Amino acid sequence: MRGLYPIVDVDSLRELGAQPHALIAFARRVLRARPALLQLRAKHEGARAVLELLRALRPLCSEVGTRLIANDRPDLAVLAGCDGVHVGQDDLPLSLVRKLAPGLLVGVSTHTLEQLTLALAEKPDYVAFGPVFGTTSKERADPQVGLTLLAQAHAAAQRAAIPLVAIGGINLERAPLVAEHSELAAVIAALQPDRRSLEGVTEAAQALHSALTRAQA
Repeated sequence: MRGLYPIVDVDSLRELGAQPHALIAFARRVLRARPALLQLRAKHEGARAVLELLRALRPLCSEVGTRLIANDRPDLAVLAGCDGVHVGQDDLPLSLVRKLAPGLLVGVSTHTLEQLTLALAEKPDYVAFGPVFGTTSKERADPQVGLTLLAQAHAAAQRAAIPLVAIGGINLERAPLVAEHSELAAVIAALQPDRRSLEGVTEAAQALHSALTRAQA
């Protein structure tokens, strides 16, 4: 797993109306970059709405060989036929997710080296670390970790043979910097150059994926 890890974030797409057809159209354009993973993030949606969105994304991801990741909810991930689930520090612990849904890939968000160490000990399929830079895509964001701590986190993840996902404030300019210290980079805002339309989404996703994979080569 290398390159771009796009996150389709319902809240960030509000200016498109965040209707299912707009969100799916956005995902179609992002998937033209053929990322290894794609996550649906819908923090303020009900379970039924999230399940419907995941089920709509499932065939689109399968078509291009991208693994679909649900956010927070392993139960919805299983029901929608997702490949994995991503959990945060306040969600179900990884050990319990494994028991409930042993077939899912599991990623874990971490924001300090201490959290990272604990997460790595449980052997997730990947671990996210950040925010590397300031971000407007998350309410009550954790303090920035910066590139120095990201490098330390990457070294620890490499010793554990677990892929590291850099998160937080990553754009095309910063992509080569984070790619030196991570296998994947999670991106929300930089995927949508024009907040009011889908103009440039495919080009942005392809440019980010190319910059990240080229820097890692």
